[in-house]
Formats: sequence, C-alpha cells, structure tokens
Amino acid sequence: MSAAAFISRVRHAVDTPLLRWLMLPAICAAYIQGGLVKALDFNGAMAEMTHFGLQPAALFAGLVVVLELGASVLILTGFYRWLGALALAGFTLAATLMANRFWEMSPPERFIGMNGFFEHIGLAGALLLVALNDLKEHKDG
Repeated sequence: MSAAAFISRVRHAVDTPLLRWLMLPAICAAYIQGGLVKALDFNGAMAEMTHFGLQPAALFAGLVVVLELGASVLILTGFYRWLGALALAGFTLAATLMANRFWEMSPPERFIGMNGFFEHIGLAGALLLVALNDLKEHKDG
C-alpha cells in the first residue's frame, strides 16, 4: 500500500462527524471541569484568585467561570467556535505563565511545573488549531 493510500484510509477512518465532534469535548474537558468546580465552590475559586494575586477575587473568579464555560459552549455548539477557541487559548497561555513558572521552582517541583507548563502550551496549540480550522471552514463555506 502506498503512503498516499494509507493516509487516505486513515483520513476516512478519523474524519467522521462523530469523531470530529468527540474531539471538541476532549479539548474542552479541563475548562468544563474547571468552570463547574469554580462555580460550585466559589469560595475556593476566590481563594485561587487571591493566591495568584488577582483582586478583586470575586470578580476574577466570576470572569474565569464565565470564560471557561461560555467559551466551551461556543466551541461545542459551533457558534463562533473560532472565538471561543481563541479566548481559551489566550486564557490558557496567560494562566500558564502565571501558575506554572517552573523556572522559579526548585526540584522536584520544577519537574512537575515544567510538565504542566508544556502540557498547557500543547492545549493552547490545539485550541489555536480549532480556531484556524473553524475560520477556514467559514472562508470556504
């Protein structure tokens, strides 16, 4: 089998409406979970904002809940999917630079912080691909 034929088979196996849609909640899972946890434990969310120096804590906690859940809804429904993906990518990059400053940590925390940092960079990249793909679909459609 040629490489082109193999790629074509893989594309047809993976590029189905169901699998494409299942990829989106997988990408949004951390934000849905995080938004719900913060909404259900708002005092804990405010404590997290205070820990990172964000004041007023209630305002920032509320904004994060709305962003995490609202942008996830945009992505999952396809309504301004690109905007939701860009918003979460920007949020992820900002939060990662604030919370995973592994270069300031000592071992063994540095190892954990570095892993979290690069995992979040990867997630932001996936969100940017979602935005790019959605914008391309709208351009062509």
